[in-house]
Amino acid sequence: MRPVAISVDEPDVSRDLAKKAGYTFPILSDPDAGVIRRYHILHPKGGPDEHDIARPAEFRVDSSKIVRWCNFTEDVRVRARADEMLAAARQLR
Repeated sequence: MRPVAISVDEPDVSRDLAKKAGYTFPILSDPDAGVIRRYHILHPKGGPDEHDIARPAEFRVDSSKIVRWCNFTEDVRVRARADEMLAAARQLR
């Protein structure tokens, strides 16, 4: 199991963010929001200059590509804590 992020940002923007924040997991670029739309987490015009962005959400996807757990909120300040995500992952083993 490994974390992966998906962003509407271009790859270079995500790379810079990851470097500055010290992230060691990949941040995939979805500038057309195709994947983000499939997970129903698009926030139209929610970003700077009314750009579309992804709503905050965390998913646990198994090796068969089935979503086994998710945390979705409307508030960008509310995210799943690491211990919540780890507990969800342990239950799926």
